Amino acid sequence: MPPLFININPTSWILLFLSILLVGWEAQATNIPPKYQQIAYQYQIPGVILYAVALAESGMVLKSGKFRAWPWTLNVAGKPKRYSTRKEAWKAIQYYMAQGVRSIDIGLLQVNWLWNGDKLGNTWSALDPVFNAKTGAKLLHEAFVIKGNWPEAVGHYHSPGKKWKQQYRAKKYSKRVMKHYKRITKGQ
Repeated sequence: MPPLFININPTSWILLFLSILLVGWEAQATNIPPKYQQIAYQYQIPGVILYAVALAESGMVLKSGKFRAWPWTLNVAGKPKRYSTRKEAWKAIQYYMAQGVRSIDIGLLQVNWLWNGDKLGNTWSALDPVFNAKTGAKLLHEAFVIKGNWPEAVGHYHSPGKKWKQQYRAKKYSKRVMKHYKRITKGQ
């Protein structure tokens, strides 16, 4: 039987090499919480990208003085709101929905209920930090498949439309996420 590597085409070798580099680089990214790295790996996205998006979407300064993504974050019709517990955030979602509001960004990755409620299942599961991060990671992966590079994919995650104003918001958002990306990779 011939050696296994003979049957692998050049494209597969390149992808394997890049994957090894990515895994090695990610392993050095100690500023990324392990759960983000696990989820990112599962959805084939860089952990630093997933964590940078979470910081841009739900980041806040904790009492400890550290800047972290906060799972009980909502954005209701463009206004950010933070809650102390999952139950408080869930009750707030129920309140806003009873008022007819459907455009609510939920959780760590601020997955929008109006556009992605089918992926979130129900409002309680939407607030589960791991489930929310996985849903956001899936959306980021889908954006990468469309755009082919991470800065544009991140912008598409936030504002996928084709109109000039939507594209402007996408670029502005991408720059915001990339600032977090740079901070994370510099170890600050």
